Amino acid sequence: MSQSAISASNAPKPVGAYPHARRVGNLLFLSGVGPRIAGSDSTDSGVPGLKLDKNGNFLEFDFEAQCRNVFDNVRNILEASGSKWENLVDVTVFLVNMKRDFHTYNKLYAEYFKDAQPCRTTVEINSLPTPIAIELKCIATID
Repeated sequence: MSQSAISASNAPKPVGAYPHARRVGNLLFLSGVGPRIAGSDSTDSGVPGLKLDKNGNFLEFDFEAQCRNVFDNVRNILEASGSKWENLVDVTVFLVNMKRDFHTYNKLYAEYFKDAQPCRTTVEINSLPTPIAIELKCIATID
């Protein structure tokens, strides 16, 4: 079965040595996608709704802005890969603070996934490699 790695120019650069997605047959596996702004090289100032002081403490924090941008980044990677939002079949969501953020995340998820409803798993983790509060790992089909 053929495989191909995919990099999307309109998504934030990966923070390690991995592609945005990998196609295997008619399946598309997305690497973890965060809310950083595409084209931003900085791992903190490129996060929507986030401003940190010099010690890494929050000056501003807008989780809704991070959710909206992570969904946009996933959509951009899907489209650059020849797939689409409606082709998502499985979404794993990593939140760094379930108690604080789940309600907002769940509300926005229902908005973005009103028609397309992939399987979903949401887990809380201690941290992510950059100062983001959400990351998605997705599987989609390619028509």
